[in-house]
Amino acid sequence: MLETGTLAPDFTLCDQTGRSHTLSDYRGQKVILYFYPRDMTSGCTRQACGFQERYPQFQEKGAVILGVSKDTVESHRKFAEKYHLTFPLLSDPEHQVIEAYGAWQEKNMYGKKTMGVVRTTYLIAEDGTVLRAEGKVRADRNPEDMLQAL
Repeated sequence: MLETGTLAPDFTLCDQTGRSHTLSDYRGQKVILYFYPRDMTSGCTRQACGFQERYPQFQEKGAVILGVSKDTVESHRKFAEKYHLTFPLLSDPEHQVIEAYGAWQEKNMYGKKTMGVVRTTYLIAEDGTVLRAEGKVRADRNPEDMLQAL
């Protein structure tokens, strides 16, 4: 994971509509950057819906929410449509950004070790530095925890 106080690595990824988002374009705003394993799964759905439910409060505090997984743009589109998600879900199929942020790790699923996305969330300051880094977050508590951190 990235250390608090370090500069968040810049990146450009496409969202569920095919629009490109570059992290440095959000300078001047706080960014909640969260990495999640997969669209349409129960934990990821609870997390995304939790962020959507609180989205107006994040906006009031001047924060942008960006979700990232290795799912495709099309998968993100379906996920966003099904759950009425209005914030960007960014596609990183080669998991380059996921790895740069330390969210690509070994996981142990039922005794089988595999590599995958570990639920990780960053609060990035207006100047692009990491204010807060949380690894192995709980999907249902993460949105409220990040709102409180603002």
